[in-house]
Amino acid sequence: MPNTDPSFAPHTGPAIRAALDALHARSVHFWSAFETAAFFAPLGEAWSPAENVRHLTKSMRAVTQGLRVPRLLLLVRFGRASRASRSFEAMREIYLARLGQGASAGRFAPSPRRAPVDPASERAEIMAHHAQAVGELGDAIALWPERALERRRLPHPLLGTLPVREMLLFTLYHNQHHVNNVRRRMAANDSSTGAEGT
Repeated sequence: MPNTDPSFAPHTGPAIRAALDALHARSVHFWSAFETAAFFAPLGEAWSPAENVRHLTKSMRAVTQGLRVPRLLLLVRFGRASRASRSFEAMREIYLARLGQGASAGRFAPSPRRAPVDPASERAEIMAHHAQAVGELGDAIALWPERALERRRLPHPLLGTLPVREMLLFTLYHNQHHVNNVRRRMAANDSSTGAEGT
């Protein structure tokens, strides 16, 4: 699901919100294609699809919480942005470079859980929480004027203190990145299985 279209360059709050909604619709289609057992099964040593969704939900909720802090308090705590926000592509490359240096999810990793007693019910709950997180983030973005997106800052655990606009662009790519990762690992597992069967 990588977006290689050079025209994909959301920048304004409404454009970021629309891109988030469109990405969520495509992601739901992707996650819903898994059988329930596969949804909870780790991909080799990597997170299961369910854990990826829970991680994205946890990350988006943190951003929403930051957006709900009074903007004056954000100014006091994190200062005013002193440069123009970088693009979606730039944030993608910066994030991928940090991952290449060994950065991890840290406290935003999904918390360990026992195997669900009712997998179908738990899956529905995970996806409902994810949809709620997307909706709440979109609603929070809508309350921010463009000037504030550029001037206020939020802390990112890997990338440092960012203008709010950059945080939103990162969040948009982060959701896309995890779908791409799961898709790639599935393809690698399929290739490995095919090779063993020949």
